[in-house]
Amino acid sequence: MFAKNNRIVAASIAAIVLATSAPQSFAATATGSLTISANVVAACTVVGSAIAFGAYTQAVVNQTGGITVLCTNGTAYNVGLDAGTGAGATTAARKMTGSGGGTLNYALYRDSGRTNNWGSTIGTDTLTGTGSGLIQSLTVYGQVAAAQTPLAGTYSDTVTVTLTY
Repeated sequence: MFAKNNRIVAASIAAIVLATSAPQSFAATATGSLTISANVVAACTVVGSAIAFGAYTQAVVNQTGGITVLCTNGTAYNVGLDAGTGAGATTAARKMTGSGGGTLNYALYRDSGRTNNWGSTIGTDTLTGTGSGLIQSLTVYGQVAAAQTPLAGTYSDTVTVTLTY
């Protein structure tokens, strides 16, 4: 029995020696960091549509047009409309010029009641907004006043839309 115990002890010692002398494989790790950054630039674009008043017969003519604004999310903006290209026009009294000479007065407004003139002075008569990152549609309310006596012909004007941000 003593010989049997010696063999067991010898086998156990051999197993321990083998286990401790075998090469061990450990995975080593190291960490670092990766810095990520971006700069979102405030940017805007603006596009205006046509306003076609149609036939004028000395009665009030109301019509609408549109302005499309696209600004970076959170960007505050002002949209102004200048006096147009008609001789002697102001933002309060715009003038279309006729093909045969003469003028036809009209006005542009920021509201459907046509009481708030749309001009070009920031803080006074422009339209303000804040960009959402999506297209925003603004309505321009136009009106040709009654009782004008223009010469027959085709009348037109070009108004510049200015977006300040």
